[in-house]
Amino acid sequence: MVIRYNHEPFTDFSLEENRLAFEEGLKIVDAYLGQDYPLQIGSERVVTEDKIVSVNPANKEQIIGRVSKANRELAEKAMQAADKAFQTWRKSKPEMRADILFRAAAIVRRRKHEFSALLVKEAGKPWREADADTAEAIDFMEYYGRQMLKLKDGMPVESRKIEYNRFTYIPLGVGVIISPWNFPFAIMAGMTTAALVSGNTVLLKPASTTPVVAAKFMEVLEEAGLPAGVVNFIPGSGAEVGDYIVDHPRTRFISFTGSKEVGIRIYERAARVNPGQIWLKRVIAEMGGKDTIVVDREADLELAAQVIVASAFGFSGQKCSACSRAVIVEDVYDDVLERAVALTKQLITGDPSQYKTYMGPVNDEGAFQKIMSYVEIGKREGKLMTGGEGDNSKGWFIQPTIFADVAEDARIMKEEIFGPVVAFCRAKDFNHAIEIANNTEYGLTGAVISNNREHIEKAREDFHVGNLYFNRGCTGAIVGYQPFGGFNMSGTDSKAGGPDYLLLHMQAKTTSEML
Repeated sequence: MVIRYNHEPFTDFSLEENRLAFEEGLKIVDAYLGQDYPLQIGSERVVTEDKIVSVNPANKEQIIGRVSKANRELAEKAMQAADKAFQTWRKSKPEMRADILFRAAAIVRRRKHEFSALLVKEAGKPWREADADTAEAIDFMEYYGRQMLKLKDGMPVESRKIEYNRFTYIPLGVGVIISPWNFPFAIMAGMTTAALVSGNTVLLKPASTTPVVAAKFMEVLEEAGLPAGVVNFIPGSGAEVGDYIVDHPRTRFISFTGSKEVGIRIYERAARVNPGQIWLKRVIAEMGGKDTIVVDREADLELAAQVIVASAFGFSGQKCSACSRAVIVEDVYDDVLERAVALTKQLITGDPSQYKTYMGPVNDEGAFQKIMSYVEIGKREGKLMTGGEGDNSKGWFIQPTIFADVAEDARIMKEEIFGPVVAFCRAKDFNHAIEIANNTEYGLTGAVISNNREHIEKAREDFHVGNLYFNRGCTGAIVGYQPFGGFNMSGTDSKAGGPDYLLLHMQAKTTSEML
């Protein structure tokens, strides 16, 4: 009997046996660093001369792996393989597809510390962040498998004496999955398995800085019994391969997680009807965020400081849900700021493979330069309280940074930085704080720290974000508990880990038989 978990528990690293088990995981990964990984197209493993070289962002001399790089010709071959596989996969039993997800989840659960260790090395995630990423990947597979079993018979509709009506869901076709580097296992696995369990076939193009974890996930899917051609693994450049598969007339939907700029580009390209295309492409997009924690006058101020620091600096602020703005009612502003600065100064930044490290590196040289340029902007727009220093000599490290007394219309209050930088801003009162929180083109996550019920209810109605949290941080949505997705320029509000997410990968069909 397979036990179905509602939520994969996080590992308690205060226990020595768990720390030792994780260190074993790091040793397993160390043993296969530097290996080559092929593309997977249909039943073929394709090795190319051109490689994507994945490096450790904490130690850029260390090569994690070399992954074969697709070009347009190979992308076309993958499209044909996916299109062919769809003709049989679309008729496969939903129960069988769900069972593949349950088996894959079980395989990952057995290899949990290995996958988390790979995230430490390839993505620069500290232990707890890596462990949460792997747990979320397991959760997505379990949850989407169960959701498919709920949806497999469609929904009830009315019939009459003269007719029998049915309302069922059928898959869309070939989907393009473009997954991000910041949750390179959880989001990549969630996007891919949602598409395939719904009966679609997939072209998987993972982020170019974290392709090895996706290659390892392909091994899991194969072991779990996924037929060849259902998921085709084609990492490559966005300009060459990404545009080609988004534009392709046989692409039926695109599922994307990444930056606003790339999301808009995909949305525009997908809107065009190309020669030979007989449908309108569907786009599932999760883009950026400029997320705010609002602190009320009537609030637990210690809690406020703790959740601001955790939400701003967990995984170096490289989450679309990260707190990059703390908007605090002026009566308690100084107290919360002072405590947040003190907590931040206690954080240990360094090699994420060390258990005690709280914050590791940022993603790559491009991210390092962008974040440091925003630090310089912040020095002009606010008062630097702590951090503000970067070191890219060995890896890409930036100290957790707090700017105080930032104006509500400052650039570091409006633009997504995607790094360990948080701006503190004073609000005259709670209404003003909500006004500032909404003063952004994004609408992904937010949090309110308050013991005032009237203010909580006002925020519930007026704080315009897809995921709003009270008296906790603004990161850490759990699959099935807090379906995740945002408004405005944060994307299409496609709630990953929610009850209607699989429906985005299917289309409804009504059949009516006269009796």
